[in-house]
Amino acid sequence: MTLSPARETQPSGTPEADWLHCPGCRGMLYRPRFRRELGVCPSCGHHARMGARDRIAFLLDAGSATEFGDLSGVPDDPLGFTDLRSYRDRLAEARARSGLTDAAACATGTLRGHPVVVAAMDFEFLGGSLGAALGALVEQAARAAVERGHPLLVVSASGGARMQEGAIALMQMARTSRALADLDAAGILTISLVTDPTYGGVAASFVPLADIVLAEPGARLGFAGPRVIAQTLGQELPEGFQTAEFLLEHGLVDAVVPRAAQRATLAALLSAARPSSPTRVEPVELVRDPGALPDRSAWDSVRAVRTAGRITTTSMIERVVDDFVELRGDRSGGDCPAIVTGLGRWDGVPVAIVGQQRGETVAERVHRNFGMPRPEGYRKAGRVMRLAEKLRIPVVTLVDTPGAHPGVDAERRGQAHAIADNLRLMARLAVPVVSVVLGEGGSGGALGVAVADRVYALEDSVFSVISPEGCAAILWRDAARAPEAAEALQIGAAALLRNGLVEGVIPGPSTDGALVGDAVRRTVTTALAELVGLPAEELRRTRALRYSAFGNHRDRGGNS
Repeated sequence: MTLSPARETQPSGTPEADWLHCPGCRGMLYRPRFRRELGVCPSCGHHARMGARDRIAFLLDAGSATEFGDLSGVPDDPLGFTDLRSYRDRLAEARARSGLTDAAACATGTLRGHPVVVAAMDFEFLGGSLGAALGALVEQAARAAVERGHPLLVVSASGGARMQEGAIALMQMARTSRALADLDAAGILTISLVTDPTYGGVAASFVPLADIVLAEPGARLGFAGPRVIAQTLGQELPEGFQTAEFLLEHGLVDAVVPRAAQRATLAALLSAARPSSPTRVEPVELVRDPGALPDRSAWDSVRAVRTAGRITTTSMIERVVDDFVELRGDRSGGDCPAIVTGLGRWDGVPVAIVGQQRGETVAERVHRNFGMPRPEGYRKAGRVMRLAEKLRIPVVTLVDTPGAHPGVDAERRGQAHAIADNLRLMARLAVPVVSVVLGEGGSGGALGVAVADRVYALEDSVFSVISPEGCAAILWRDAARAPEAAEALQIGAAALLRNGLVEGVIPGPSTDGALVGDAVRRTVTTALAELVGLPAEELRRTRALRYSAFGNHRDRGGNS
């Protein structure tokens, strides 16, 4: 395995050559152990660089890799460039040292049995710089993925565009971005694995365009390097600037994945990207008659949805969804933990999950803003739903929020626009959407993830245009009259059923996670069995009819 962890402490051939210095913590590393740890320092977790072919050998199943790549039509030195040395000499030296023709190796193979195409870059080849040859290899990898119908995995490591090829190198940014667009058009999953470093033209073209962007711990990614920013603008850079952890916090990568966990994470994503038919389960006997529901006031339901110990989005995922991989970030500079999104398998069916999460402990509730999403959360949800549409897999949404965050910063960052965009998106999604109201459906903040083909509710859940307290304060001018407002608003499950807002009510106490969790699982699975396979236009047409009907007929009935 070719690793670039540090410099050796002694010349090769001496006993001391078995020891290295870790560039992260400066501790001593025993070379054999370092190799067993896949080039990761056991003390500080620093991830050493890995050669392209070694990366492919590590990621793909043993014996499955078949390397490909034809650079016969790519000129070595299109500009006849010479600086202190000729470009031709630099290329010859890089090829002799690495055994590669250029800064990447491409291969087809399997990863835990899942077919995949891999393009792995090698920083040791002229800094992994992007020139015509690398552009051709990325394009060929994308074409192979389209022809085979297999996902594309790109492992990046680059200092930027190759200066010795001038504007020709610059044009590779457009060339490779167009190749990724072909994969979008073909509905094929693309994944980027960012390794250290990834800068310049590579960071501003095909790498961030992947559907899912993972990063190794500590990996740096950016358009302009930190020295350039600091020296050009004289700005003081924040702690950890451009590292994987910084990028995760700012919504620019989906996850930071240590090397030892990469194969498992990638396999889960590849599994979730392969559409399959729903399994048949014993359907839940849903309540469809409002009179059959337990007698409870609307205010009792409001109090119930705000108590601890209820089933939540994350507890549902843990109980029901296999191989779930959380996807984070809106790709525009932020993330919102009040909305959890990701891919996984619901009763064996690959799905995209979008769920609102209040939190189960005080600390988690604070972290998740008490389940009140910010614009970044809605944009993240929209991104994952668009990915589901591309991959032709259903969307399952889990609703539980007092409402969208009403803060000044949320308004400044486009809260209303983010919700509106999701409403339009969900109305036209070409894949099935099933939504379950687990707790509180607070106004447009809830509806922003709840436009669906089938909507179900737990028996003590609520859905309302405004909170009872808000309604009472505005219309009664007395927030203490919230119980009265709750009854008038008809926000309880019985009223939702009577008014046609939900297809059925899932019975059982929401505090019984095992009972209700299983009922939600079977309800969603049954709905998916009915919806998966329907033509996109049929889904859109019936969805449009569902929402056009609201307001055209009113059954006053009771008011629970």
